[in-house]
Amino acid sequence: MLERKRRKDGTEITFVIPADTPPGPVSVVGDFNDWRPGAHELRAREDGTRAVTVALPGRSTHAFRYLAAGDYWFNDESADGHDGTNSRLQT
Repeated sequence: MLERKRRKDGTEITFVIPADTPPGPVSVVGDFNDWRPGAHELRAREDGTRAVTVALPGRSTHAFRYLAAGDYWFNDESADGHDGTNSRLQT
């Protein structure tokens, strides 16, 4: 799930997944962090989810995926779209 907060100079996107599915560490990787695993690792929240927030420039489109332990890649079904193997979001 994606949560959005519009800011004067862009948009904060919070990437949210369930706390235990998939198990182990999960990070969001995309063109905004040069596809670097671990750069934006999701952390547990009190509501039973894991999340990480990334500030992105306004009026831009980005490709991303989630990467879990064991080289398990997956998409976000709530993304603005999908392009081949990647999720897409627009700010």
